[in-house]
Amino acid sequence: MNDDYKLNFEDIPSHVGIIMDGNGRWATEKGLPRYLGHQEGMKRVIDIVEAANDIGIKNLTLYAFSTENWKRSKIEIDTLMNLLVIFIRKELRRLVKNNIKINTLGDIDQLPSNALSEVKRAVEKTKDNKGMILNIALNYGSRKEIVDAIKKIIKDHDNGLINIDEINEQEFTKYLYTDGQPDPDLIIRTSGEKRLSNFLTFQSAYSELYFTDQYWPDFNKESFFLAIKDFQNRQRRFGGI
Repeated sequence: MNDDYKLNFEDIPSHVGIIMDGNGRWATEKGLPRYLGHQEGMKRVIDIVEAANDIGIKNLTLYAFSTENWKRSKIEIDTLMNLLVIFIRKELRRLVKNNIKINTLGDIDQLPSNALSEVKRAVEKTKDNKGMILNIALNYGSRKEIVDAIKKIIKDHDNGLINIDEINEQEFTKYLYTDGQPDPDLIIRTSGEKRLSNFLTFQSAYSELYFTDQYWPDFNKESFFLAIKDFQNRQRRFGGI
């Protein structure tokens, strides 16, 4: 690792979330079709997963496809789903070898059948791995996640499994897609946009936010290390002094 990116390995964030934004704009600015931006972005996914695993991050959440992304053209949606299939088929063996566990956040049952079967295969193949958890947020929306959690709580209450007085913040997190995982310490968003866009809203209450103007296809390992270094230079007080 270059000296410019020397990290404090005693202060590596346990959980990092990334909003991978700007694939289409990257391609458009280069006079290329949008799908080539998504193809290039997939390469960065491979790089960043590897980098995160190498420096000891325990949980990495990638915002791959939101509930709002269905509004895009059918061609672009098909491209994204095909790339998901390609990514799993190409990288699953390496993920297994590196002891990475794949987890999904979101309502994956709405995915096309080929993408759904590959995602389920990846989850099954890696379920016993004990290394980094790679959360892939697919058909994910934080508002839907919260609504789904409330519905589950109501159902459990009606079935006598939980009392009203037992419901608190800690108990509520058990009903979220990220049950059993720590809240993200750091959330990174590429492409210059400065918003969370329905990503981990409940879990990000005390996350450090890092925004970069780089489009996702330009966000390489060095960019990632700079974001981690920036995180390490912040003081996290969680409401205290």
